[in-house]
Amino acid sequence: MRMSWRLASRFSVITLALLVVVVVALWGLRGGTNGASATTTPSTSQSGLQGTDLGSEVAPDFHLNDQFGKPISLSQFHGEPVVLTFLYTHCPTACPLTANKLSVTQTQLGKNAAKVMMLAVSIDPVGDTQATARNFSQVHKLTSNWHYLLGTQSQLSPIWDAYSIAGQATANHTTAVYVIDKQGRERIFFDGDFTSEQLTSDLNILLQE
Repeated sequence: MRMSWRLASRFSVITLALLVVVVVALWGLRGGTNGASATTTPSTSQSGLQGTDLGSEVAPDFHLNDQFGKPISLSQFHGEPVVLTFLYTHCPTACPLTANKLSVTQTQLGKNAAKVMMLAVSIDPVGDTQATARNFSQVHKLTSNWHYLLGTQSQLSPIWDAYSIAGQATANHTTAVYVIDKQGRERIFFDGDFTSEQLTSDLNILLQE
């Protein structure tokens, strides 16, 4: 009986160990899958574009005034790729990082930078003014092929809704970046984890389409 008890005990320990190994392996596979979607770089589509594929839906048009009071609409830039983001000038973290990536992208594009338009729509109708928008643009070296678009709450809110931008106050800023092709179609979405190299590559591809 003593020997049988020992054998049974050993089998129990071995069985438990095997179960632990299986559970850990399955958990690792599950965790690895979830982690990849959250932390790796954006995927690459069949066209070679990097980022989240938006399915080529027509980008909602809008009309606002920029940092110089000039009327600007999205549709007026048909024929050239557009980078569209949403910022506020007093943002201490995400917005400056996005602006810096856009500035670096312009540098990396070289001569092609003149063929790409970059737009920022304000998400702070109270704090963002023409003066603060001009200063923000200069600080981040965004002075050409760039419009920082301003408006009232009632003017901006429908645009936020059209582009699924949650939040209309500085506490709820977004890192969303839409890449729109020459036909005015939404092609790629980036969150804050994109790099200027990825954006530059996408824009060069769209310029050749």
